[in-house]
Parts: sequence; structure tokens; C-alpha cells
Amino acid sequence: MRHGGNVWEGGNPGQWLDFSANLRPEGPPGWAVDAMRRSLDHMRYYPDRSMAAARRGLALYAGVREENILPTAGGVAAIDLALSIRNGTVLLNSPAFSEYAARAKAHGRPCADAAKRAVCPGDTRVLCNPDNPTGRTFDRKEALKLYDSAAERGGELVIDEAFVDYCTECSVRTCVCDTLTVVGSLTKILCIPGARLGYVCASAENIERLQCLALPWQLSAPAAAVAAELPAHLSQLREIERVNARRRTAFTEALAGLGARVLP
Repeated sequence: MRHGGNVWEGGNPGQWLDFSANLRPEGPPGWAVDAMRRSLDHMRYYPDRSMAAARRGLALYAGVREENILPTAGGVAAIDLALSIRNGTVLLNSPAFSEYAARAKAHGRPCADAAKRAVCPGDTRVLCNPDNPTGRTFDRKEALKLYDSAAERGGELVIDEAFVDYCTECSVRTCVCDTLTVVGSLTKILCIPGARLGYVCASAENIERLQCLALPWQLSAPAAAVAAELPAHLSQLREIERVNARRRTAFTEALAGLGARVLP
């Protein structure tokens, strides 16, 4: 499944009515826009190579230690890094975001259908939670059960939590270990795909390995500024989550009123 949001393929981006990308419909919240504007004063300098302020902000947002999180230039960069440190088969659901297979291929790793092949030693099972495009959501217990199954067979589980800010109770970011890695981004909840702000949550040892593999200056000044300010706006993120839940209920009821069968 190819990513949507390709509003640069013709005309002005503002002319598109885009249903292909799951972004906050109001656009970026005011505080994020203000943070990015203030960062323009720093555009004449190279960004902080250690990403210290951004890492601190992301760690508080994610509820993990700073040594367990690595800022990245968007969610795809996080996926790329997470798939770079093993060489076994990458097991995917079908349908799935096409970049999982693309990044696996870039690292010389074969892919297989997770429904048709069990995890073997050295393999990576990828789970998107909540899933894109099906919307299927695994609660923490279900997700950790899948992790146990992969780990028992000598594999690892990578969970893409790109949409978990809309169901935060399902996140397993605080459970990461050597064979459980979580990737995600702030793109959806903040509607800032142009800023490219993502992260990898992993064991401290794996974060060190990934940092050695990552390109320097991962974050632009605007992305780093938003990351640094996240802790001051956690309550606003949760309000966005609540608003989305109300919208989901209203949309479900409207579709059901038209005679459509609506899946959870």
C-alpha cells in the first residue's frame, strides 16, 4: 500500500481535498507553528548533532528514558533504522504500508507474509498498531503476546505506533527491550508531515547501535524545536485524542445511518 498525501503532483497543495493521509484536519496546533517560526532564528547554524533538547522532549512525551529514544527525520527514517540491524526475513501483514518492504529491500532483507510463515531466528516481525489501512487495534496485552511469540522463536518485533496518539492506552513504548522496538512519529497528531519528526524507542544498547548508523544532523531546526516543546503540551495532545474519538463516533453513526456496515 503506497503512502498518500502526494499533493505536489499537480496544482497548488491547498487545492487538494486529501483523504489519503490521516492528519489532524485543523492543521498544526498554534504552539507547534510558533515553535517552528522561532526556530528560523537558528537556521544559519547547523542543528545540535546530539539532538539533546529534542531527545529530552521526546523522552518525556513517550514516557521513556532518554537513552531509550532516538529522534529521527520522520517515521520512515525510524522504520529504516529499525530494520537495519538484523539480516533475517521481515514478516509483514497484508495489506501493509509499502515502505516496510521497501526499507527491508534496501537493507538486503527478504520479506514474507506473516500469515503464511512463522518467525525464525534472526527474523523481524513488523506490526502497525493501530494498523494502517485496516484500523485494527491491538491492546497492550495482545501486542506483548505477539512479542513473546516472536522472541521465543529467536526473532524480534518492531511495532509502528505512528497512529497510537489516537489510542494512547495501546502503546508499548515503555516495554522496549533488545527484541522489542517501537517506531513512531508526531506527523499525525500534530499534522506536521513537512517537518519530519519521528523517533525510535529501543533498548539503550540498540539505540547506541542505531545512532552509529543514523546520518548526522537528523533533525532540522523546526523539527527539533517542536520536539523540545512537547512536554509543555501533553494535555493538548490528549485533548486532540478526545476530539478525534468524538469525531470517529459521529462519523460511524453517519455512515451507519446511510446503511453502511462500519467496522470498529
